[in-house]
Amino acid sequence: MDKEQEEMQFVGFFGIFNESYKAIFAWRKMFGKITLSLILPLSFIYLVHMEVSNLFFSKIIHNEIELHHTRPGTPKYEKLSDLISDEWAYFWLFKAAYFTLFFIFSLLSTAAVVYTIACIYTARELTFNKVISVVPKVWKRLLVTFLCIFVAMFFYHVVAFGVLLVSVISIGRNDLGLAVFIVLAIFYLAGLLYLTVIWHLANVISVLEEAYGFNAMVKSKNLIKGNTWVAALIFLTVGIAAVVIQFSFQRVVIHGRRSGVGTRVVYAIFSLFLHSMLTLFGLVIQTVIYFVCKSYHHENIDKSALSDHLEVYLGEYVPLKARDVQLEQYHV
Repeated sequence: MDKEQEEMQFVGFFGIFNESYKAIFAWRKMFGKITLSLILPLSFIYLVHMEVSNLFFSKIIHNEIELHHTRPGTPKYEKLSDLISDEWAYFWLFKAAYFTLFFIFSLLSTAAVVYTIACIYTARELTFNKVISVVPKVWKRLLVTFLCIFVAMFFYHVVAFGVLLVSVISIGRNDLGLAVFIVLAIFYLAGLLYLTVIWHLANVISVLEEAYGFNAMVKSKNLIKGNTWVAALIFLTVGIAAVVIQFSFQRVVIHGRRSGVGTRVVYAIFSLFLHSMLTLFGLVIQTVIYFVCKSYHHENIDKSALSDHLEVYLGEYVPLKARDVQLEQYHV
């Protein structure tokens, strides 16, 4: 973040990665503490969830196979049936606990990283205790934004599924139907990626501006104009990296029974480290993209006003009005 704001608009795909890396490296102690306290537990929860889910499914599938080969009405059949019902109940309770913890740590991590980058940008005094004290206040705004994007995602999938279903029924199973399915699938994935970009920038807006929820989504949609492809390609790259880590973890740790316990433990630790670093990198990247998009649209971020806005979370001054805090425009 050592570039002037006017220069940020010229930062491209590789430049955004470079700026994000330099910010993390320059403040590695601060980001190290954030990673250990918030992001590492987030990654740990995510990876452990995959291992435990696999164990649940293995037991359930084994018992269902046994049930299928057992004569109905016998004591063994009734016992297996009750056991499978209990296992499914435990599985969904575990899923609920996982999503709750993952959701909380995800919001807290996002709030901490975005706030930290903003403080670095405005040259504010920054301590880990201050960041931790701010996070519980910021994540409430992120919660509203997340719920709004969840609603948008839900309706998007309902409409996409409806269109796909109608198309398949109308055209039928033939070469034309397959071609239409492929085209619709491409459009679906493109739309999903677009919503993902809006979501990430809306998170940053929810912290750095007064807008949150659907208002933050609208601002995010307008902000990414002109940089949509760059932002989409960046988040796609980060997403692919996350999928590679997940696939490798499943292949070596979860299903790699022949690898040996020692190898699996070492690779599990390595995967935890990689996933934590990638999560931190992704959170920093989305904040850098926000500043790049602001510069691209010639919107001057008044560092003094932004600094005052960040003070609201600390309760150290009387909150400014929206028109005072809002980021101003400049013309070049």
